[in-house]
Amino acid sequence: MRIHNALKEKLTTAFAPTSLEIIDNSAKHAGHSGAHPEGESHFKVIIVSNLFDGKSRVERQRMVFDVIKDEMSGHIHAMELKTMTPAEAEK
Repeated sequence: MRIHNALKEKLTTAFAPTSLEIIDNSAKHAGHSGAHPEGESHFKVIIVSNLFDGKSRVERQRMVFDVIKDEMSGHIHAMELKTMTPAEAEK
């Protein structure tokens, strides 16, 4: 859970999310390229933050990837992102 915890800490600090869900999907990718036996290689992040207001989907993803660039350059092989504002999350 080392990487999961780092993601949670960094994303919480950077975005003050109203909702943050980090899902380790590594088990679904066992045996695939980039998968690690110990897990924490494939994640899905669902984050809701006011800081995404007025930003495009690409801008939001760049914001997130800027914050977690160290984790992305190391152990993480794949990251699925869903970024929303609180208003979008209510729909």
